[in-house]
Amino acid sequence: MTSPSGTVELRELVLPALANHHGTLFAGQALQLLAKAAFLAARSLAQREVVMASVTGVDFIHPVPVGHQLLLRAWVSRVGRSSMTVCVTGLADAPDVPQDEALQGVFEMVAVDASGRPAAIDGSYIQQETPT
Repeated sequence: MTSPSGTVELRELVLPALANHHGTLFAGQALQLLAKAAFLAARSLAQREVVMASVTGVDFIHPVPVGHQLLLRAWVSRVGRSSMTVCVTGLADAPDVPQDEALQGVFEMVAVDASGRPAAIDGSYIQQETPT
């Protein structure tokens, strides 16, 4: 099954190598995972390479212990000429533990050409909402 352009889901198991001294997901590792999901969603929509321009905000809602699975969902919420806003949520769960939102972030991404310069996003393939 394929996801619509501009959306992506990733799963990551929180192993000890990703943890801090409290046995939970280290914030730097969490930020890296959120950024990876944002990158993949933006590149999927832009159909070209992208770079991160800024992190608008990241919230660490609750700790994610070692052994939990993290489901990252990313989607492009705004498209400009060459930039996009990407929202990412991280849902944590484990066997017999209900899924709960643990992370969220908002990233500004920019489509770039082969020289690394901002490049226009071809919006012709983006599904437009139609009045019902």
